[in-house]
Amino acid sequence: MNSRILPRVLAGPGLLDRRPLTYAQHETNFASSFRTTNLLQELEKSGLTGRGGAAFPTYRKAQLIADQHSRVKYVVVNAMEGEPAAHKDHTLLATNPHLVLDGAAAMATAVGARLVSVCIPREAAATINHVERAIHERQRRSNTGPKFEVQTPPGRYVAGEESALVHWLDDNETLPQFRVVRPHVLRIGRHPVLVDNAETHAHIGLIQRYGGDWFRDLGTADATGSTLVSVSGAIRNPAVLEVALGTPLHHILETAGADTSPQAILLGGYGGTWLHGDHVNTPYDNASLAKFGASVGAGVIMVLPKQGCGITETLRITKWMANESARQCGPCAFGLPAMAEDLAHISAASRDAVAAIQRLYGRGQAIEGRGACRHPDGVVRLVRSAFEVFQPDINRHAKGQACAAAATSRYAPVPQLASESDLVWE
Repeated sequence: MNSRILPRVLAGPGLLDRRPLTYAQHETNFASSFRTTNLLQELEKSGLTGRGGAAFPTYRKAQLIADQHSRVKYVVVNAMEGEPAAHKDHTLLATNPHLVLDGAAAMATAVGARLVSVCIPREAAATINHVERAIHERQRRSNTGPKFEVQTPPGRYVAGEESALVHWLDDNETLPQFRVVRPHVLRIGRHPVLVDNAETHAHIGLIQRYGGDWFRDLGTADATGSTLVSVSGAIRNPAVLEVALGTPLHHILETAGADTSPQAILLGGYGGTWLHGDHVNTPYDNASLAKFGASVGAGVIMVLPKQGCGITETLRITKWMANESARQCGPCAFGLPAMAEDLAHISAASRDAVAAIQRLYGRGQAIEGRGACRHPDGVVRLVRSAFEVFQPDINRHAKGQACAAAATSRYAPVPQLASESDLVWE
C-alpha cells in the first residue's frame, strides 16, 4: 500500500459500493506485514491529533488513561456527530467500520480497557446496523480481545460533547461536565474513560498496521496524516473527502464540486469561524488557519456563495445552536437566545439593528468562558467572525438596507425548528 496515495481511512470499494466492507474484505484491503507491539510509541511517533475538533495529541490522551491505576477502564468511540453539516464519521462507519473497531480494540489493549462502547445517535438506524453487524462478524471470528457494545444516546448536538457523552453512559443524562483543567480524566463511576471520535480510531487502526512513520508521510511537519472533511453549502451534492492536511482549501472545494469563488466559507463547524472567500488558497491545517482565527475543528467546510447572506446564515445557525444547548447554565439558557434575537434585528434591518450590534459585543464578553462546556464559546466565536467577514453587509443592514438574500438565504444545513419564523426563546 503506497502511503502517499489517498484515500487511507476510506480506502477500498465500500464508498463506491455504498455498503460496508465485510471483515474478510477489510483484512484483504488493509493487509500489512507490520503490526506494532507498542501502540503508544507509534502514536507518539505519528503525531496524530484527535479528529473530533479539539486536535489534542492522541498519544498524550491515551497515556493519561494508561497511567491510571484502575482495574476497570473504558474506551468510547464517539460517533455522535450531532452537527447537521458533519457526515464524516457516519460515512466512515458505512464504509470501513472494521477499521474503526480495529483502532478501538488496539487502543483498549494499550490502555488496559476491557470494554469498548461505540456511541451512535439512536436516530441513525443504518449506522447502528452497520456497526452491530461488524461486531457480530468479529465475535464469530474470535472471542479474544476487548468486548464491544453499541450505545445509542439521543442525537442532540450537545450529546456529542465528550463529557456529556460520558455523563450519559454513567447516569443517562447528556449534560456536559465542568472541567477547569484539560486534559481531564473522565469517569464512569470511579473508572477512567478514554474518548476519541470514530475517525481518530480509524487512523489508530492504520497506525497499528503500518506504523507512525508511515502515517506522517502525508500532511505537514506540524499537521500529520490525512483527515476527513464534510463539504456542504454551495455545492450540488454534499460530499465527504479524505485530504492530506495542508491541502489548499481551493483544491478541496474544487474536488468536492463546490463553489471555488465563494463569498465566505465556514470552517470547523457551527462553533467555528467564517473565513473570507479571498483566503481560499490557504492550506487546510491549524497552523495556516490560525492567522485568521480559524481551525480545522470538526472537519466541516460550509460554502457560502456571493449571492448568500452571511448575517442570515449566522442567525440560522445561532438559533439552532441555542435550541441544541443543554440549558444547564446561564450562558446557554439565556445568552445564546439573546444573541439570536440581536442577530434577527440585524438580519431584518430593523430600527433596533444599531443597538443590537452594540449589545452583541457586550453579550459575547459576558458569555465567553463562563459555560460548563465550550458550546457557548463556539457560538460567540462564530458571531465574532461574522462581524469581521461580513462587516460591510452589517453596516448596510444597520442603515436599514437589508440585502435581497436576507429573506431567502438557505445554504447552511440547519434542521427546521418547530417554526422557522419563531424565535427559539419564545
